[in-house]
Amino acid sequence: MTEPFKNLFNHSVINAMAKHFHRHWKDFDKQGFIDASCDQLEELELKARSQQITAAMSHYLPNDFEHAGQILLAALAPESKEKPATESDGISGWAIMPMGDYVGIHGLAHHDLSMILLNAMTRRFTSEFSIRFFLQASPEETLNTLKNWLKDDNKHVRRLISEGTRPRLPWAMQLPSFIQNPTPVIKLLEALKDDPEEYVRRSVANNLNDIAKDHPDLVADIAKKWMQGADINRQKLIRHACRTLLKQGNQKALEVFGYGKPKLGSIKLEIHEEQVKLNGNLEFSLSIESTSESNQSLMIDYVIHHQKKNGKTTPKVFKWKKATLLAGKSLSMSKKHPFKAITTRVYYDGLHEVEILINGQSIAKNSFFLSID
Repeated sequence: MTEPFKNLFNHSVINAMAKHFHRHWKDFDKQGFIDASCDQLEELELKARSQQITAAMSHYLPNDFEHAGQILLAALAPESKEKPATESDGISGWAIMPMGDYVGIHGLAHHDLSMILLNAMTRRFTSEFSIRFFLQASPEETLNTLKNWLKDDNKHVRRLISEGTRPRLPWAMQLPSFIQNPTPVIKLLEALKDDPEEYVRRSVANNLNDIAKDHPDLVADIAKKWMQGADINRQKLIRHACRTLLKQGNQKALEVFGYGKPKLGSIKLEIHEEQVKLNGNLEFSLSIESTSESNQSLMIDYVIHHQKKNGKTTPKVFKWKKATLLAGKSLSMSKKHPFKAITTRVYYDGLHEVEILINGQSIAKNSFFLSID
């Protein structure tokens, strides 16, 4: 059986943290910290365990943040590219998560020391969650620090810049000011778009994908600009950044990748069986004919309009295929879509629809009946 994710914070990790804190401050109450951190630990999920450890740190580390910060810095495992740190080397990995939150909660009035700590911590895990405390409290000062880190030799530090400024980073507090106005973030992403590490470039793409949820046309415009003279690595970044826009059929984003409005004549969408049973398959086929004098790049998706309990339908887009439709030629394809019982969707009896999207344009729709029994 796979080990539960929450067990990344366990008694062994907490005991190791206590040992390293005590090594660098002899007055540290190891047992008190362990008892507080491990209180009903088995009942807590991962994030709650981390928060409990942070609360124990707040209680047992010195009230003087300057002193506490030096203890945290000294307790970190040596930075090494050769081999992963072990618990005996010092603190690294997931144990850094509650330490970063501690810095975010208690270090806001000590910006310079806090930035030194988060820089050191991100090299051994990540500070993408804790840097957000500072982006909220002192955005200009923190953005200036991030700007100074753009040329850092460590890829984890450079990734912190793009990942930590994501407006809608999962598991983390949102950044409302960047949701409203992402301009300061985009300036940082611009400097990282051709980073030598894919690890960093993918983070840049994820940040842009976040921004696209609130500013779709802005990201489509950035994609168009960045695509000029783009090498294969930047093209991959741009495509990943636009994944939500492409799935939504955003016309500007589609055009960046050469998917213009399709020129079609004859269109035929055929459903093989008009009644589909749960745990069965919807089978349908599509035939299209080009009216263009040149070849067309097509991104073909389909939408299932699921019946809801109230009788209305809700759409779900599924990727189908990319194809080239030759000038004046026809193209045929078929698809088998499973209707299997899953925990994330409740199916209802009734009329459903399948819709075909080509380059974001709806070109055909047909209906079928889903039977639950």
